[in-house]
Amino acid sequence: MSVLLFVYGSLKRGCHNHAQLTGQSFVAEARTLPGYRLFDVGGYPGMVPWPADTEGVQGEVWSVDPAGLARLDAFEGVPEGLYVRRPIPLAAPFASTPVEAYLYPHSVTGRRDVGTCWRE
Repeated sequence: MSVLLFVYGSLKRGCHNHAQLTGQSFVAEARTLPGYRLFDVGGYPGMVPWPADTEGVQGEVWSVDPAGLARLDAFEGVPEGLYVRRPIPLAAPFASTPVEAYLYPHSVTGRRDVGTCWRE
């Protein structure tokens, strides 16, 4: 069973790690509900809950099969704790649709705030 996955950084179309999504299906561009922010965590973005945000993060929704999800979890460092994959709320038309994203679970103190859209 496929999972809908929200990507917001180097996995997006046209970005340098997009090939990690080979074989998966693009669904649509999307935005999180307000309350998330992107920080540069080493040349790539980390999305964190950010209560002061009023815009939400821009990204893409992809339908990812189980093999693709396992590959992405390994790529994103989930087993090592670099990222965690969690359900997140998106704006319409995905407001009532379960969607997951990779969140950065570490402190962003001292990291550069890159706002709501990652650009390479």
